[in-house]
Amino acid sequence: MSTPPPHADTSELAGELRVALAALVRRLREQAGGMDLTRSQSSVLLRLEREGPATATALARAEGMRPQSMAKIVQALEAAGLVGGAPDPKDGRKTLLSITEAAREEYRTGRLAKQDWLARALDTTLTAEEIDRLASVTDLLRRLAQFP
Repeated sequence: MSTPPPHADTSELAGELRVALAALVRRLREQAGGMDLTRSQSSVLLRLEREGPATATALARAEGMRPQSMAKIVQALEAAGLVGGAPDPKDGRKTLLSITEAAREEYRTGRLAKQDWLARALDTTLTAEEIDRLASVTDLLRRLAQFP
């Protein structure tokens, strides 16, 4: 009767995975070029892109920051032409913020640049068998990313 192989030390694996993924994320960020934004500004733009228009108050709440801090972020994004505001149809006293077409184009070209770089890296660095192995873990990585 054979015994099953021992599980990997999850703490050690977590450390190695964190380092490897952080390095990959840094390389992907290098590929995008374009917008030179702070993390907070990028986070707000991404939220507006994914969730649609929102008030500055709602964005501040969602990002876990003070409304005054969000106001500075929104001002910088508006000055860069990446965010625009329009009166809220439900309450004209409020302004709904949304990303501009310029921001959408920056995201589109940045994502394409990242994807092109990653595809070239996969094709030139890994064997076909390694690419298949990597493809088999993408669902696992997605599940990990959803853990609270």
